[in-house]
Amino acid sequence: MSVNLPNLTIFILGGLLTLSYSPFNIWLLPFISFPILLIAIIHSPNVKQATRNGFIFGLGWFSFGLSWIHNAIADFGGLPLFFSLLLMLLLVAYLALFPALFSWLTFKTKDKYSLFVVIPLWLSVEYLRSVLLTGFPWLSIGYSQLTSSLSGYAPIVGEFGLQAIVVLLSCLIVIAFNMHTTKTKDNYKYKTVSIVALFLIPLAGQSLTYYQWSEDNKKQINLALVQGNIAQSIKWQPENEVPTMVKYYELTSPHWQSADIVIWPEAAIPRLEISSNDFLSDMDKDASESNTALITGIVDYQPNTTYAFNNIVTLGKKNTTDTSGHYQYLHNNRYSKHHLLPFGEFVPFESILRKLAPIFDLPFSSFNRGEYQQDNLIANGYHIAPAICFEIAFPQQISANLTDNSDFILTLSNDAWFGDSHGPWQHLQLAQMRALEFAMPVVRVTNNGVTAVIDQTGQISASINQNIAKVLTYPLNLSTSHAFYKRFGNLTTWLLMFLLTTILFWRRKK
Repeated sequence: MSVNLPNLTIFILGGLLTLSYSPFNIWLLPFISFPILLIAIIHSPNVKQATRNGFIFGLGWFSFGLSWIHNAIADFGGLPLFFSLLLMLLLVAYLALFPALFSWLTFKTKDKYSLFVVIPLWLSVEYLRSVLLTGFPWLSIGYSQLTSSLSGYAPIVGEFGLQAIVVLLSCLIVIAFNMHTTKTKDNYKYKTVSIVALFLIPLAGQSLTYYQWSEDNKKQINLALVQGNIAQSIKWQPENEVPTMVKYYELTSPHWQSADIVIWPEAAIPRLEISSNDFLSDMDKDASESNTALITGIVDYQPNTTYAFNNIVTLGKKNTTDTSGHYQYLHNNRYSKHHLLPFGEFVPFESILRKLAPIFDLPFSSFNRGEYQQDNLIANGYHIAPAICFEIAFPQQISANLTDNSDFILTLSNDAWFGDSHGPWQHLQLAQMRALEFAMPVVRVTNNGVTAVIDQTGQISASINQNIAKVLTYPLNLSTSHAFYKRFGNLTTWLLMFLLTTILFWRRKK
């Protein structure tokens, strides 16, 4: 039997996945789109058509899902509309190559192995997407299940393992409706087992959501999260440096005495650290005299080495017993961003591209990488595992910086680039997944939203709406995580995939 769905249908099926992510959260949609994609692939008349199906599916998936990126290109890239759309199309086409590769591999193996071979194939291709050219794992399909019963598996296998479960259930749907082409397509037993599994797997996941993967450690921290809401168009204008710093100071001043830690967002101080010594020293003194600490994002350029870093620095009290602030330039209680965003924070082939258009020559788009593994920030006695912006999409990097003493995960960001789009909500969803899979609180502080406190189950405890200047005060109860994923990461999923692949090879040989 040959199935040749119209290209528009395949494109729409991919685009529908956008509605499965935040802020829409229609988690059921992957279980419609993916089974139909699998059917279109395995019933394609030839490998060329199968690969085309995957590519068109990817075009729909990433065109709609990442449409918010065009806001930044069009508004701040300095390109005519035609060229900004062309640049967006090139990005989407690159990402669509990954589902195209998956489709090619699936068609090539469909007559040799069970349908379940698509699970390790999908994970391998998605892993490649997360590491190739520094990686771009945005819209990974596991995030779509944050609000479904499958979320119960996250503290065990993480978002990466959730992808495997989504693809597994998609395979079971295809088998249950006899829509595959294997020797067992008319086997009543396999159809029955598939239907039963379709009920049991989500049911087990729902049961796991009631299990407590962390325990209260009787520690509480009073937070003051400052959202300055500085427009991106004026953020780096020299005449706005002082007004911006004054605004953050004035928002913070009423909360010095009541907060254990005050936190400002990524690059909140729009001046190089080396040029901000007077302001930082004043903040260091004010924080320490108020018996608190201040954490802020700031850009650093070191003239002696010509190195530039996107940093988080800590001011005020480092330990609870301190009687004065501890800040000084280049002190070690800081974090330098490791995972830089291509074109935003570094430009490949910059000697060529920077000359072509302003989009390739944005302010502070030539950073150096910090180390992959860095010490926790220490603020007023609390140990904090930091991440800046895009880094929250990489659970392995977060894991590398977690210690037994880490009290919570902190991510600072500036999503003002993306306007009133679904991009910031997808970004927030990444942070929610990190909280769920590590069973640890995540504190997210942004320039213009969504600033939020996320508990160890991935639920938003408190937040500030977008595009307003406000301070979120929150008493965060800390806990000790026992999440399986926190200890073993993706190893569990890879071992299961190795076992499945071994069984499939053995059955093929037999």
